[in-house]
Amino acid sequence: MAWVCQVLYLTAFLERTKMTGLAFPDISPIIFSIGPFSVRWYSMAYLFGILFGWFLVNRYIEKYKINLSKTDIEDLVFYITLGIILGGRLGYVLFYGTSSFWHNPLQILAIWQGGMSFHGGIIGVITAIYLFSRKIKYPFLGITDLVVLVVPVGVFLGRIANFINDELWGRVTDVAWAVRFPNGGYLPRHPSQLYESLLEGLLTFIVLNVLWRKKWVREHTGFVSSLFVLCYGVFRISMEQFRQPDAHMGFYLNYFTMGQILSLPLVIVGIWVLIISSRRKVKP
Repeated sequence: MAWVCQVLYLTAFLERTKMTGLAFPDISPIIFSIGPFSVRWYSMAYLFGILFGWFLVNRYIEKYKINLSKTDIEDLVFYITLGIILGGRLGYVLFYGTSSFWHNPLQILAIWQGGMSFHGGIIGVITAIYLFSRKIKYPFLGITDLVVLVVPVGVFLGRIANFINDELWGRVTDVAWAVRFPNGGYLPRHPSQLYESLLEGLLTFIVLNVLWRKKWVREHTGFVSSLFVLCYGVFRISMEQFRQPDAHMGFYLNYFTMGQILSLPLVIVGIWVLIISSRRKVKP
C-alpha cells in the first residue's frame, strides 16, 4: 500500500511542477568539431583557467617583487597541469568510481569520457607544488599562496561547463529559478552548478585577490592558502544541500554526500593553517 501512495504522490508532484521551472538553454557541449576531433566547453574551461592563472601569477610576481622567475612559473604550470589531470582523474576513480574501473582498468585513462574530482585535483596539485618547491628550494606555502589566487577561476569555469553539459544538477525544487534539465528527467531542479560557480569560484576569487593587496596578508605566508581551503570547504558543504548526489552513491548516514565528507577535512585544515599563519611573527 505504501508504494501506491508514493506513486500517487509522485504523480501529483509531476502534475504540479511540469509547467514550472526554466527551460534548459540549448547550448551544445561541443564548441566545434573537425572530423572526429571535437572541442568541448569542459576542456576549454580547464585550458582557459590554466592560461589565465599563468598570466595573473606572472603579473603578481612582477608587481609585488616576488622572488620567482617567469621560467619558474612556466615549470610550475607544467607541474600543476599534471597534478590536476592525474589527481583529478584518480580521485574520481577512488572517490566516485564504480566497480567497472577495477574490472577494466584501462577506463581510468579515458579522461575524454568525463569524470574528474576536485578533491583529487587538490591532492594532485598539492603534491605537484611540493615536488616543485623542493626542486627550486622555495617555501611550499609561498607557492600555494600564489596558486590559490587563480584556482577559483578554474572552479568558476568548470561549474559553468558542468551546467552546459547538463550534469551534476541539483535536487528537485519549486523555486522560481529552477531549471528543467533534460538528463534530470525535465523535473525543475536547483541549478546547483551555478550556485557553486558563484560561491566557490567568483566570490572566493574576489575575496582572496582583494585580501592579497594587503601587505599584512602577503607577509603572513599561508594565510590566503588556508582561507581558500576554508572557503571552498564551507561553500561546498553548504551547496551540497542543493545538489543531487550521484545515483550509484546516494547519501551516507541518510544525510551526508561524498562531497561533504571530502570537504570536511578541508575546513579543519583551513582553520588550523589560518590560525598558525596569522600568528606567525614577521621579520621587520
